[in-house]
Amino acid sequence: MQPLWLPALLLLEDYNGNWQRYFDAVYAAFEQDFVHSKPEFRGKRLGLKRHPEYDGKSATFWHMMSTGEDEAERVPDMRRCERIRWPKPVIGNSTDPVLKVWAEPKGNQRRIFIFLEEEGYLVILDDRGEYILPWTAYFIEYEHQRRKYNKRWQRYGAI
Repeated sequence: MQPLWLPALLLLEDYNGNWQRYFDAVYAAFEQDFVHSKPEFRGKRLGLKRHPEYDGKSATFWHMMSTGEDEAERVPDMRRCERIRWPKPVIGNSTDPVLKVWAEPKGNQRRIFIFLEEEGYLVILDDRGEYILPWTAYFIEYEHQRRKYNKRWQRYGAI
């Protein structure tokens, strides 16, 4: 059962298939949650990864709504766009037992994973010490990928 704190999907069909109107709504949702508010993860403030910025929008936004290895050639991912309202409440409800939360070392920092297994949704944060950067968030489509994240959660342990 979906947690009550999880917002509804933001669907392209709600904008009559008009990509520009939909994209503007996706960005407005992101902006409301991460630019105009002061979100936190367990008492630590969240910043934004600003660079590389494209079209006046932060790298964090692009990572939450598109996919691709090359920053300059990322393409919109509809599953990410539909769930653009999910990262903030997932982060804000990280102590809810429905979520699996763990940290893994990444260079000098650590990456925090918040896995909403039932919905196949993962939010990744980059802990920079004094603050945390929301790094990316995405829908996990395949069962073998979900099993992989469960194994990582078991290996690193809950935080």
